[in-house]
Amino acid sequence: MPANIRTAIIGFGVSGRVFHAPLLAANPDFEISMIATSNPERQQQAARAYPRAAIVPSYQEVLESAENLDLLVIGTPPPTHYEIARAALEHGLHVVVDKPFVVRSAQGEELIALAGQRGLTLTVYQNRRWDGDFLTVKQLLAEKILGQVHSFESRFEWFKPEGMRSWKAKLTAQDGGGILYDLGTHLIDQAVELFGPVESMQSSLRALTEKVTAEEDAHLVLNHHSGTQSRLTMSSLNASPGPRFHVAGSLGAYCTEGLDPQEPQLASGMGVEHAEYGRTPESAWGQMVLGHDAHKVPTEPGDYPQFYRLLRNCLRSNGPIPVDPADSLSVLRLIEDMHHGSTSG
Repeated sequence: MPANIRTAIIGFGVSGRVFHAPLLAANPDFEISMIATSNPERQQQAARAYPRAAIVPSYQEVLESAENLDLLVIGTPPPTHYEIARAALEHGLHVVVDKPFVVRSAQGEELIALAGQRGLTLTVYQNRRWDGDFLTVKQLLAEKILGQVHSFESRFEWFKPEGMRSWKAKLTAQDGGGILYDLGTHLIDQAVELFGPVESMQSSLRALTEKVTAEEDAHLVLNHHSGTQSRLTMSSLNASPGPRFHVAGSLGAYCTEGLDPQEPQLASGMGVEHAEYGRTPESAWGQMVLGHDAHKVPTEPGDYPQFYRLLRNCLRSNGPIPVDPADSLSVLRLIEDMHHGSTSG
């Protein structure tokens, strides 16, 4: 592999522009060689931000230059993920797919098998594994400060009375639309990462406005083999969100409000090298209660750049994959069961 990992980004909407390009540009082991977007305005944005990259209108033109590339990053709407990832693997490229991995689990199974046959790395960008508040919860669980955790509540809620945007509102659930494929892929992934496989589940899925073709509000109850119950809530029509995390155990509880700051920081143009990047102010730290003692717990710094550091080690030194696509496949199967009205894992 060349000195720099030659990378093409497919799509330059929020995913490509905010979540991938800045992290790749900040990592000296990667080179943004090409960016594909059919939107003329986004083509101009990409050319200004990354003048050394070739800007092309389609992923097919990227694949025509596959011999000059090592990695393809897919940040397009969900229904396109399978087609683009399969084509990239067939052209001998390593692949990063933004969440949701694919729309149907059978597609994911095929891609995982193809990557294995070709000896290529396939991974899914589950960036919320590196949210500061989530890293804090992981640390508290590792130290067993809360005792045996019996209940885990996790929420992503915001207020969009005009309805969800773009593909999230236009696509049916069968095509990857709705809040489960958007936010649910994060919340379910985090719950399974913390507490392991799901034994049984219940779900309530609702559309709240007339403009959408899939759910805008979801409440999930996951019963893990470990004994913990996860209660996951996501809504695009809640003007007063509840706690982001509430973790209750036999010795105490931890509760935190608000969202990790990395997305707005990256969207504002803050570089990952900035001293405040990924840091939650003390005023927004979560609170832990142990018996009659309540005190603030410093939030771990968020670290989305860790995904590409791990990917670099994976590609160059056979290090662990940042996110095993089999994990994302398990999440997809749970979402499929929820859409089909199943109550078992």
